[in-house]
Amino acid sequence: MLALAIFIVTLVLVIWQPKGLGIGWSALGGALVALLFGVVQLADIGIVWGIVWDATLTFVALIIISLILDEAGFFGWAALYVAQFGSVPNILVKAPWQIVLFSIGMYLVVYGLGNAGLTAYGAQILEVLGQQNMVVATLGTGFLSAIIASIINNMPSTLIGALAIDHAQVSPETRELMVYANAVGNDLGSKFTPIGSLATLLWLHVLAKKDYKISWGQYMKIGLLITPPVLLTTLLALAVWFPIVSR
Repeated sequence: MLALAIFIVTLVLVIWQPKGLGIGWSALGGALVALLFGVVQLADIGIVWGIVWDATLTFVALIIISLILDEAGFFGWAALYVAQFGSVPNILVKAPWQIVLFSIGMYLVVYGLGNAGLTAYGAQILEVLGQQNMVVATLGTGFLSAIIASIINNMPSTLIGALAIDHAQVSPETRELMVYANAVGNDLGSKFTPIGSLATLLWLHVLAKKDYKISWGQYMKIGLLITPPVLLTTLLALAVWFPIVSR
């Protein structure tokens, strides 16, 4: 499957970052290849931009504001001098634009996977889970969403999960439970890996600019130790809570 091959190569480049290649350029390159081979269409770019622009640029804007305040000495009570905008151009250069490129590019690559049938496959898996009891359906949906979010980022993962749930032939009660489990899985599962969420990527970017670099291994050693038990506990609580409140 061409869409899957493009996704795998893009993901490898994002993780490997050969010769310091930014994750944004890798994701954007994958999106360009997907576009050239017809995996996604020009019209899809507008759709994806409409989905990601607000959240992505909000994150970047917050980082820029933080950098400006930091440069102005805000935490040393020098924020009164923030009007000294001479350093703003330099701050804009330091802004994490790679994250913007990553968000758009990766979303397009994943959108191509959805066009190639990922949503349909997801719906089939959810239908199997939906035939089991509530606990299995909740845990299965939540952990599946978490794993996908940790691989492709939780923004496109949330959308794909929602579409798959919508297409799955399950009871209304199970569908609603899966919606909650999908939200929980994407929220917590994104902590498995650095690329799981934009917030993590942005703050790792800020730390790297301050010469405090956290490797994938360091991050995942903690993330994979702490997150699964929290995810399991939350999903079990959801499986118990939902039948009670839905009566």
